[in-house]
Amino acid sequence: MIAPALFFSGLLFAIGVMGVLTRKNALILFMCVELMLNAVNLSFVALSKLHGVGAQVFVIFVMTVAAAEAAVGLAIVISVFRHFRTVDLGAVRLLRG
Repeated sequence: MIAPALFFSGLLFAIGVMGVLTRKNALILFMCVELMLNAVNLSFVALSKLHGVGAQVFVIFVMTVAAAEAAVGLAIVISVFRHFRTVDLGAVRLLRG
């Protein structure tokens, strides 16, 4: 009975990918990346029913990486906003040549 969980995980991941590819707002971009990481967590938990507890260990690692990514990413977004007064990634031309 893991097929619905894997389908929902794939749907969440696809929504996250579409958000990353289409949005220019940095906050929405980070939310979409977090959505993709949560979709991977859901698939790991669903597959742990078949393969034992080992997959749940990966969930802890993915959650740790997601928390670190959120902290660093939001710090970067706050720094960019303080400097440029916008979170629109199209308006920030800091690294363009």
